[in-house]
Amino acid sequence: MVNKFILKEFGQRIRDLRLKNKLSQEKLSFKTGFHRTYIGMIERGERNISLTNIAVFSKAFEMDISELMNFENQSPKLSFNDYQFKIDN
Repeated sequence: MVNKFILKEFGQRIRDLRLKNKLSQEKLSFKTGFHRTYIGMIERGERNISLTNIAVFSKAFEMDISELMNFENQSPKLSFNDYQFKIDN
């Protein structure tokens, strides 16, 4: 089972970047080609998106994927030990 922490953390990162760039979900949907409701589901941590879709977001925010995936400034602070993966069972 995919741990919801990372999905919610990524979704919060997308939301924070969208707001920082003064974009509505609709405007971000035009930049990415994704439907507005899909972006909302990502922001709420309801979708586990593909690497290719992560690359689309990084291009839309004009940053590298590694920068997009940098959650250091997110809250709450989570460490690697907070994530649970299938191999942990």
